[in-house]
Amino acid sequence: MKSSSNSSLVYSTETGRMCPDCRQPLAACACKAKPAILGDGIVRVARQTKGRGGKTVTIVKGVALDALALAALGKQLRSACGAGGTVKDGVIEIQGDHCDLVMETLEKLGHDPKRAGG
Repeated sequence: MKSSSNSSLVYSTETGRMCPDCRQPLAACACKAKPAILGDGIVRVARQTKGRGGKTVTIVKGVALDALALAALGKQLRSACGAGGTVKDGVIEIQGDHCDLVMETLEKLGHDPKRAGG
């Protein structure tokens, strides 16, 4: 049997995600713990069509930024490409095949992107 002293509640169906430090809902977090950074620091740019009904999207993974900064970077990249897109689970998705333009823009912004996939 597991000891309950080492476990902590991370999600509640009533309030959503819980802060790991103060164990309050994130919306009412008292300690304002810094959110985890999802990227590994190696910025990868790839083109993907799988599971999208044949539509092409440009994927940017591994950017070591918090959620707000990642959303701002996604907006800059979408504006540079003149396309729509989204930021989900630490991954920036831009509609269309814009790999070269995204690589140039990321280099101008001080990142070191690498081309991934075919």
